[in-house]
Amino acid sequence: MRTLATITILALSLLTPEFSMAADVPHPALPEGAGPIDADAPKAFTTTPSGLKYRVLRKGAGGKPKATNTVEVNYHGWLDGGKVFDSSYQRGESIEFPLNGVIPGWTEGMQLVGEEGMIELEIPSNLGYGARGAGGVIPPNATLHFLVELIDVK
Repeated sequence: MRTLATITILALSLLTPEFSMAADVPHPALPEGAGPIDADAPKAFTTTPSGLKYRVLRKGAGGKPKATNTVEVNYHGWLDGGKVFDSSYQRGESIEFPLNGVIPGWTEGMQLVGEEGMIELEIPSNLGYGARGAGGVIPPNATLHFLVELIDVK
C-alpha cells in the first residue's frame, strides 16, 4: 500500500505544472523603500516546467497580469554572488513596461503574482540573457535574481 501511495504522489507531481523541490532559503534582504513580506511567505522556491524558480513573498490584492499587459513595478536585481546590477528602488522611481517586451523569465514570473504583491524570481540563463549577457553588467550564462513589487497592471 505504501508503494502505491508513493507512486501516486510521484505521478501527480509529474502532472502538476508547478512542483517545488527546493530546500528552505532565507528571504532576501529588502531594499530601502520596499514593502513588507507576508509573515507566512514560503521559504522554499517553486520551480516551473521552464526552470524558473519563484516564491510569492506578498500576496497581491489585485488581479494577475497576462503577457500582453503593461505593468508598473519596483524591482531589485542581483547576481549569484549578491552583486546588484539594477534597482528601481535605488533610482527612487518605479518602471513601466509591456510584459511581452522583456526577458522570458520576467514575462513568465510576473504572471504568477497579483497586483500589489511581491515576488522573488530566480531566472536561469536560458530565460534571461543567455550566452550573450547584457551590457557588460550581466555576464554570459548568468542566473538572475529579482525581488519585484507589482504596483499596477494596465
